[in-house]
Order: sequence, then structure tokens, then C-alpha cells
Amino acid sequence: MFFMEVRRIYVRKKDGFDVEAKELLVDIQENLGIKTLKNVIVLNRYDVEGITKETFEQAKNTVFSEPQVDESYVEEYPFRKEDNVFGVEFLPGQFDQRASALEECLQIIAGGNRPTAKSAKIYILQGELKQKEVEKIKKYMINQVDSRECSLEKPENLEQNLDIPENVAIVQGFTKMTKQDSEKFYQKYGFAMDFADLQFCQNYFKEVEKRDPTMTEMKMIDTYWSDHCRHTTFLTKLEILEIKWDLLQKVYEDYLKARDIVYENRKAKDICLMDIATIAAKELKKAGYLKELDESEEINACSIKAEILVDGKPEEYLIMFKNETHNHPTEIEPFGGAATCLGGAIRDPLSGRVYVYQAMRVTGCGDPRKTVEETLPNKLPQRKLTNEAARGYSSYGNQIGLATGQVAEMYHEGYVAKRLEIGALVGAAPKANVVRKRPIPGDKVILLGGRTRKRWLWRSNWFFKGT
Repeated sequence: MFFMEVRRIYVRKKDGFDVEAKELLVDIQENLGIKTLKNVIVLNRYDVEGITKETFEQAKNTVFSEPQVDESYVEEYPFRKEDNVFGVEFLPGQFDQRASALEECLQIIAGGNRPTAKSAKIYILQGELKQKEVEKIKKYMINQVDSRECSLEKPENLEQNLDIPENVAIVQGFTKMTKQDSEKFYQKYGFAMDFADLQFCQNYFKEVEKRDPTMTEMKMIDTYWSDHCRHTTFLTKLEILEIKWDLLQKVYEDYLKARDIVYENRKAKDICLMDIATIAAKELKKAGYLKELDESEEINACSIKAEILVDGKPEEYLIMFKNETHNHPTEIEPFGGAATCLGGAIRDPLSGRVYVYQAMRVTGCGDPRKTVEETLPNKLPQRKLTNEAARGYSSYGNQIGLATGQVAEMYHEGYVAKRLEIGALVGAAPKANVVRKRPIPGDKVILLGGRTRKRWLWRSNWFFKGT
């Protein structure tokens, strides 16, 4: 039974190395205006199940902590009664990077089965704080999209017992709802899709499926039809335009002329922001200027052919470019959104079988010096957005060993409503190394690598059809 015992350890940075705690203290004092807060202590708390006492002792100063910069406390930490203490952990199902790395390291040390680990951040607030000030700090520190306040008590085991619904709820009467009822349903569940999309779903289930959908289906459709997944804003048909700037009016007229050239003798695409953004490349291609463009059935990164000198001899290479925008994900979950911005971008050139060797990050944010009181309702403060996003992008880039040669953040009030988060990459490989074949039935698919939270179907534009 000792093998299944939950073992706990607290790790605190020594004085002089506690940069995170010192920065947080200044942040709270300045951004929240709580001057009565005199000191902040940050602890990394780890709970582990499935290792022996010997393995735990061996890992104490090698995996859990670094004796040169850390102080560790096994099982108990000397909390003071006068201090305010709270902990933050990831929501169930959210990837816990620290815990995952911990499990891997402990498995390497001990061998055998992989143990189970959980991590949490424990914050100790010192000073004469009122309860409403403590709650204000908690609200600032805990992003409810990915985290929650955790218990300070040690659990008996680390097993996650999640309630599994016995039946999937059906949206009764969905296909027969009046417009007024549909609007109430739309508002009640806070759908990201437009109301017109909801009406389209009603018609689809009424005419094609001839049944009411499940709530799971509606949420799936809402996810895949979100602005992030299918670029709803960019693909919205523009029917009425009011242009106040002469320069923009001229640009728009040039765009209309380009459409006449590009879509001659073929069906024209809707006038939308996506078409405006891509029309120049289409016009150049039709005019025969993109001779270096590498075209195939694959839809990965932009690929061009180039002749490169290798050991003094010319060799044909493929150079691939890719950029990814993660504006909305980063707006609501700064660390994960910015991290997977780079992850989403690198996926495509890697799929093209090239080595990615350079990255660029361009972001836009409101004034990070603004206080929480100046933050728009139901939004994260600009300072939290910019700091957490920078940490997320750096974390992913460092883990995959990618060099980022250009990092630029623009500060403008136009980014207050939604921040800008762009990751761009360039990669290359000898053209002879990139073999393209059409998949046929019977081919084997091999998934190689570690588990990832990246959703490979985010860009899918298919309609989820329930069974």
C-alpha cells in the first residue's frame, strides 16, 4: 500500500531567486492598487502517487527542486496564521505541463509504470489585507477559462472522478422553435456562431436529419463554426460598404478590377475580407509571375522552389512559409493561446517535410500600464494578456528548440477589444527529400511523438453530422 501513498512537496525559490514573487508583488500593488500587500511568497506544490519513498527521496533535490536556488518542504509548509493563502490548479482536462514533465522524469528514475502527479501554485499574501482585497487578487490571478482555486488539503488519492452523463441531452423542439424561442435559446447558451448560423442549423436538422439535435452536436457545430476555426469574420460576405477614406476607396476599386481579371470565365468568390487579402497573389499567379510557386494536392505551408548552393554546387530546395493567428484563443487564455499559435504554425511546414529554422512573433495589445479598473467588463487586463502570452510563446518555442529572430509588440487602443497574436515560420528542405504520393485504401497511418493538446481539426469546415 505504501506504493499508492500520495506524497507532497512544496518548493520555494530562495531569496534573490524569487523573481516571480517579487514581480507579482509589484504587479498587484501597482495594477490593483493594493498597497497594504507587503510581501508575496510563491510555492510550487507537487502531489505524486505511485512511487516508493526511496524514489521520492532521490527525486527531491534532482527533479522537484534545485538545491542551489530552491528550498523544499516535504509534506508540510510552515504557513503563518496571519497570512492569506490560496492555491491555483488547472481545470480537469486541461494539460498540466509541470505534472506531465514530472511524471516522465520520475518514470525514468524508477523505471516501470508511469506515476501520477499533480501540480499547483500556492500564493501566500502577507500584509493587513481586507477580505475584499484578497478576493480581488484571486480574481486577478485565476483565469476561470483554464484554472480554479484548489484545496489546501492533501487528497487521499489523485484519481479524477468525473461525472459522466448517462444520457446526451436532446434539444427538444429545436426544429419547431419560433424565431422568438430561437433567440431565447441562442442567448441562454451563449453561442459563438451568428444567429443566422443557428437558423441554418434548424433548417438542416428539419429538412435533412428530420430530428432534433443533441446539445453535444450544437456545441460541436458552435466550436467548428467559431471565428477561430473557420475565420467567420474574414469569410463574411460584404454587401454594403461605407468607406470614408479616399485611399481605402482607391484600394477597394483596385481590388474590384483585380477580381475581374482573376475570376474571368469562372465563378467569382464572395466579396469578403479573405478574398481582399488574397487577391493580389491570385492576380500575380494568373499573370505568370509566380513561376517559383510549388503546387501540389497538399494544403500545408506556402511552398516555393529555389536553387541554393550546397558545398558550391546548385541544389533545388523547397522553402516553406507559414503564419498562424491566434487572436481569440490568446485573448481568453493568454499562455495556451500564444503557445499553440506557434504550435499551429509549425505544424504545416513540418507536414511539408521541411526543417523549420526561424520564427517571427508579431502581436498587438492595448496599453499594458492600464489598471484593472480601466479594463473592459469580462475581459482580462492588458498587462496580464501581454505578459502571459509572451510566456506561452516562449515556452513552446524553447521546448521545440526554435529560434525566433523577430519579436515585436504594437500598443494601440485598437487592440483593446481583441489582441493580435501572430506566429510566423520559415523552413526548408532539399526538394528531392520531399516525396508526395496520393494516399490509397490500405495505407497504414503512423502517429509518432508525444501526446499534444493541439486540435488538428480546428480549421475544418465540415458540418458535424450526428448519428
